[in-house]
Amino acid sequence: MNSYKLLFLFGITILSSCSNNSTSDLIEPIPFVENVTYLDNIKPIIESNCLSCHSSPPQNYAPMQLTTYNDVKLAVQNRGLIGRITRDEGASGLMPNGGPKLLQSKIDLIIKWRDQGFQE
Repeated sequence: MNSYKLLFLFGITILSSCSNNSTSDLIEPIPFVENVTYLDNIKPIIESNCLSCHSSPPQNYAPMQLTTYNDVKLAVQNRGLIGRITRDEGASGLMPNGGPKLLQSKIDLIIKWRDQGFQE
């Protein structure tokens, strides 16, 4: 058998042995958003991922509510919200608590919102 056939068979073996059964590291396509605003981009993320605990009043021992623009802005500025959502899967304190980590595209939108000055 020549070296090209061996290399080909080796490559096929390596590729066929790779698999991914985890959805936690799949990334949804990142839509380009030039100006991130709370109402258009951040509020939907918070509503679908955080309000089951961070409602008004907070539930399940959540320390604060995230129901308004000011609540979320203050959580990013003073309460480490970005640090909590960017922790590794399974790490202590990862938010949302008990759920899967947010998609990276959603985390990136929250970071961009902060970096652009918290547009409402």
